[in-house]
Amino acid sequence: MRVALVLLLSGATIAVASCGTASETSSPTALRLQREDLLAVSRALRTAEPSVAREVADARRAWPLVAHGLHAGSAAIARSPVDAATKSSVKIELPALLGEKQAASLTGPAAQLAGLFRNFSVLAALGWRLTGAAIGQIKQGSATEARFARENVALYIESLYDAHFELAQLGKQLLDGYRTLGGPDAFTGSLSQQEAEALARAYSEAADRLHPHVGVRLGT
Repeated sequence: MRVALVLLLSGATIAVASCGTASETSSPTALRLQREDLLAVSRALRTAEPSVAREVADARRAWPLVAHGLHAGSAAIARSPVDAATKSSVKIELPALLGEKQAASLTGPAAQLAGLFRNFSVLAALGWRLTGAAIGQIKQGSATEARFARENVALYIESLYDAHFELAQLGKQLLDGYRTLGGPDAFTGSLSQQEAEALARAYSEAADRLHPHVGVRLGT
């Protein structure tokens, strides 16, 4: 199970890394298509913003309880904040355009943005569910199950931190792409500087990173 989970989590990251890496021409037609794609992804991110904000709020309440692992005193951890984060994570809205099938046709900066968001949604949902399950094993399972949970939970906790780290990069990547593709003059009112900056604030380190820094590593 652990090997399969590692492959699943790393596979999502690999998918993001490969998005938008193919060389693309800078012809007027290619640039127009990239602008259209960035505009469409920006609209999709606006649609997802409320569900993301709910997950981040719940995650920030639960995160300090698990950030340093599940040690001997973990049986005393309150489950309700973790359960709330788990419920919010499965309700993250993934617009169809950002899903794997439709995102495959995106070009330029939009492709990377879609990959980052999809990676966040997968890692957050899986990480919270498995972390909650580990807490349950420690509280109610056998000594063997509790030991297994403590030994393996670092993978799930790291995935939560990584999920929100990637979410927090979306805003910067969006602004970089917006500027690269010509900024407000090139988008001619369809995506203003103010709108782009508002999205960048919503998907930023200040808005989405988890604190404190993750305090566990595999094998510890």
